[in-house]
Amino acid sequence: MLGVIATLRIKPGANQEFEAAMAKLQEAVRANEPGNKLYALHRTDDPTVYVMLERYVDQAAIEAHRASAHFKTLGAALGPHMAGRPEVKVMEEIG
Repeated sequence: MLGVIATLRIKPGANQEFEAAMAKLQEAVRANEPGNKLYALHRTDDPTVYVMLERYVDQAAIEAHRASAHFKTLGAALGPHMAGRPEVKVMEEIG
């Protein structure tokens, strides 16, 4: 298994729109990506910083996620709300 932590910084005041767009993306990932085992958005104590926790069966599942039409379309909808590129860490699960 592979874990992914994506730190997402948004523009101040964009929370409602960002969360709505992310909810659609989460729904699409859960419905269409059998290699994804977790795709959960988390708020931090900073209203402009979110963390997405993800879990995939293998690298091919991550690549399928990134290449999917729903990721490209719904991910693009997040663009206007973002305050920079996400910081993404991919880690190998142990145990």
